[in-house]
Amino acid sequence: MSNKRLTQQQIDGYHEDGYILGLDPIFDAAGVAALNDGMEELLKLLEPGETALEIREWHEASSFLYDICMNEQILDYVEDLIGPNFFMWGSSFFNKDPHSPKTVGWHQDSFYWPLDPPESCTVWLSFNGSDRENAAMRVLPGSHKDGIIKHQSADETDSVLTLECDTKKFREDEQVFLELPAGAISIHDDKIIHGSLGNDSDRSRIGLTIRYSKTHVKCDLDVNPFFRCYHCRGVDEFNHNPRGPIPTQKYARIYKEYRNVETKLADES
Repeated sequence: MSNKRLTQQQIDGYHEDGYILGLDPIFDAAGVAALNDGMEELLKLLEPGETALEIREWHEASSFLYDICMNEQILDYVEDLIGPNFFMWGSSFFNKDPHSPKTVGWHQDSFYWPLDPPESCTVWLSFNGSDRENAAMRVLPGSHKDGIIKHQSADETDSVLTLECDTKKFREDEQVFLELPAGAISIHDDKIIHGSLGNDSDRSRIGLTIRYSKTHVKCDLDVNPFFRCYHCRGVDEFNHNPRGPIPTQKYARIYKEYRNVETKLADES
């Protein structure tokens, strides 16, 4: 297989460190403006009391989000990293308001997902730029190599997560902040330990995560009966997972309780 966009050195670096930065931007200035205009349209669909965190798996209903998830440049990068046969199954916004003290404690995505085997990656798309000051995501390089680590209850914390993983065997002073200009992406392995600090700036931080898995990865539908996949590239010889409908409406929402599913999984672990 010939690499589409990445050098072999970049690919090897991803598998060694568990993340990749420095990719060509996905969207130019006009594209970034369109992203943020679309975000505003999605926010109009929220009900009283809801936040952008509710915009989860709306790619099943909104062609605006679906088209972002199926962007050919993004798919090229994903294919270089996880192989030619893969599907997309998740998207969600992780926004932080200016001066928000809320953190995201150290954790692994794969701990929360009922997927077997844990062979997935996440694309983090910046809508307005992320840096240390406005709470860019941070990772512990190489931490994905130890597999899934047991997570414990986090009591005295500002973290939006109730469970965090033990990082004693890793050096937090080796953390890397995944700083991105607007319209650019980072990609990280589902087992890398990561999190974020509070937003100390006057700027918001708007990021869309998109989840991709190899076709042999299977979801436990007893845990997440809402799971739907969208085939992206190659051949799905397994057909383990139900397919989702391709949306026809530009801005639309769903009402499934995905966060409750993840809470259930965490409580049972």
